[in-house]
Amino acid sequence: MSKLLGVPLKKPSEVDIVKPLNNLIQSTYNGATTDEKAKYAESVNEFSKQRNTAIWKFFEKYEASLEVVYAYYDQICALETKISVSELQIPFKWKDAFDKGSIFGGKISLTHTSLMYEKVCVLFNIAALQSNVAASQALDTDEGLKLAIKLLQQSAGIFQYLKGATPAALPSEPTPDLSQDTLVVLQALMVAQAQEVFILKAIKDNMKDQIIAKLCCQGEEFYADVLRAMQKESVRSLWEKEWIPTVAGKQAGFHALTQLYQSLVCRSAKKIGEEIARLRNAIDLFKAAQSRGGNETYLDEYFSRAKRNLAESTKDNEFIYNEMIPELSTLASPGKAQLAKPLPIPVPLASNFKDIFSNLVPVELHRALTASDMRKNEIVNGEIMKLRESTQTLNAVLASLNLPAAVETTDGNNGLPPSLKEKAHEVRQKGGIENVQTLLKDLPELLSRNREILDETERLLDEERDSDNQLRAQFKERWTRISSDKLTEMFRTNAKKYREVITNAIEADKVVRQKFEANQKGIQLLSLSPEQIQQSLPSASGSVDPNCSSVQRLKHLMEAVETIKAERDAVESELKSATFNMKDEFLHALQKDGAIDEPALSLARIGQVINPLQQQVKESIERQQSLVADIQSAHGDFVSETGNCGSSRDKLYQELASAYDSYVELSGNLQEGTKFYNDLTQLLVVFQNKISDFVFARKTEKEELLKDLTTESSRQACPATPALPSHYASTSGSGSDIPSTPSGGAPYVPAATAGAPSAIPYPTQVQGMPVPFGATPGVPYPAYVPAPMPQSFNPYATLPYPGNYQYPGFPQGPPPGHYGTYPGTYAQQQGGYPNQQKPPGW
Repeated sequence: MSKLLGVPLKKPSEVDIVKPLNNLIQSTYNGATTDEKAKYAESVNEFSKQRNTAIWKFFEKYEASLEVVYAYYDQICALETKISVSELQIPFKWKDAFDKGSIFGGKISLTHTSLMYEKVCVLFNIAALQSNVAASQALDTDEGLKLAIKLLQQSAGIFQYLKGATPAALPSEPTPDLSQDTLVVLQALMVAQAQEVFILKAIKDNMKDQIIAKLCCQGEEFYADVLRAMQKESVRSLWEKEWIPTVAGKQAGFHALTQLYQSLVCRSAKKIGEEIARLRNAIDLFKAAQSRGGNETYLDEYFSRAKRNLAESTKDNEFIYNEMIPELSTLASPGKAQLAKPLPIPVPLASNFKDIFSNLVPVELHRALTASDMRKNEIVNGEIMKLRESTQTLNAVLASLNLPAAVETTDGNNGLPPSLKEKAHEVRQKGGIENVQTLLKDLPELLSRNREILDETERLLDEERDSDNQLRAQFKERWTRISSDKLTEMFRTNAKKYREVITNAIEADKVVRQKFEANQKGIQLLSLSPEQIQQSLPSASGSVDPNCSSVQRLKHLMEAVETIKAERDAVESELKSATFNMKDEFLHALQKDGAIDEPALSLARIGQVINPLQQQVKESIERQQSLVADIQSAHGDFVSETGNCGSSRDKLYQELASAYDSYVELSGNLQEGTKFYNDLTQLLVVFQNKISDFVFARKTEKEELLKDLTTESSRQACPATPALPSHYASTSGSGSDIPSTPSGGAPYVPAATAGAPSAIPYPTQVQGMPVPFGATPGVPYPAYVPAPMPQSFNPYATLPYPGNYQYPGFPQGPPPGHYGTYPGTYAQQQGGYPNQQKPPGW
């Protein structure tokens, strides 16, 4: 029999996967230790080496090469579960396996920033390599036959899988080798060749003639299906010049073998007339097979046997049996026996697969753990904010009543009250008014930096859009790529959201500045030494009897105030330290159900840990209400008994107490404002990085499309492929789902059968920033996701920049993996940020 056909291989290109994969892993698993990060980097380097070895191992068409490429494919599958695949922006470039784009039209190569695209191309090459290894086997040995059968069926299974996987991986037009019509042909070809090898093994094993006839009948149908599919206009120009003749020859050849072996069944049953009719038809078919296949020795052994049997049977019939020779159209089909079928892709493919990234947890588990931690922090911070707000309210009441200073002055101390001394000392320890002024001075610079990054990001988008619109106007309908406006819609939306965030931050800066100006005099006085503050005090209006009942009651209530503050400090500490490990519970759910219901599982555990502390917060706030009422009542009695109210010194004490509270609040505001702007810078740089990658990918695509259009303009019309003769198709009918009417010719019929909290935007934790963590299967373009920010509690969460400010409604980025990427951000290109190097090529 003629040799088996091997599918050509896609040609890969080397690409740097170390930097983008390292960045993605480091940002996704940002809580890793230094040693863990080093192990991750080592794994990435090993993965890069594995790819470089595997992609060139495809071209060594030996059985030993299979394990190497299997392992690389298995590693891609394992990696898919541990990173957000849509975020990995590596420009994988693969050439068309048949590589005739410059002559026959279509894309010669395609670059795509999707790990799914890499997976599809690797799978195609695995199937192609399997077909080539099968074609190289010695089919006269049992070992060779068994291996060829296994590889051909596995190859068919891969091509079948690719019919569904390719559209999901490539929203744009694929190269011709990955088109649906091509994959249909290759799957059918692999099944037909597997059936052919089954027939060879059946003949070698001396199976019954009836069984072999049925196997051959099915083989003939398979090759008829392949022939019809290969002649479709969309793919007929792809094949090597010998493919269609070879398939046509095999289709006729297996029809001939069907008739030959069925004639042997007739001989055994003494049906001489039917035997002669089938042998005559078989001889015609053998001639057609050799002619159409261009191989004069094809099936020569069986051809000779048919001629010998015909001569013997004709002689016996003339001298002994004298049976009538029936018309071929009246003979029944021997039936069909299908043994070959596509095999599902085994998991794993490699016999000894070892996951390079075994240290990484599944990305779904990691996301669930991150979401759970953020959920817990949100609840914890909410409770701490309640405590802080209540304490601030209590401090404001005490300051308005000049407490505890009013009580302390009754101890005979004509100097500064001890409570105010402590407050002044604390202000000086924190840097005094100079610290606040410095932080205020830094805010405009931080704001300007973020504005510049966002302005430059929007400029990049505008330039890319203008270039695309110009070329679209120039080439009209021939400019077939998706418009920039459609692709960048989500980018534009997020840029607008960032602009709103910056605008709100400006308003927050104004609030902070106004608060500082209103309390500047008192803060400046508290920043002075005790002696200077004492000199600034007006003279005392007299002393109050420390033994009177109202003074004693107020002192007792001030002790209660200190007690409730101490209790709140303890509750706050317990809230901050509340931890629980959800990893085992999430992992069990993932293994059991294949998914993690994070909200339900997290809230149940959070409730167990946090509920007792929430109850303490509630009780503390309720106690404060009665305590404040008692203080106001006792202060009224104090004023009635002593008349000590409204003096200039008392008013200054109140002003200093309010200035202290404002100083603490302003310090927290400004620290959070600085942190907010720095965190926003990180987010904007990541956003700009994605825009830079997108713009570079669009530029690369633009250049390729311009090259195609230029080539198309200069290309001369190709001569039409001649139609195949009318006898290139099945005579037995196929029942296949491949269309039965090819565009290039009619079915092959031999002559003998012709008759037949607040709106001000400084967050204390950044989970609410407009960059959602991770991507979803429904979002096709790589989502931009910054490294998760620290989740520590802000001790001044109730200040103008709320700790739990959310930015709802932020969508993901443009359609997935649609374009190539380029390492580096605009900031890196310009050398504008410290500790960043310019990538090569910029």
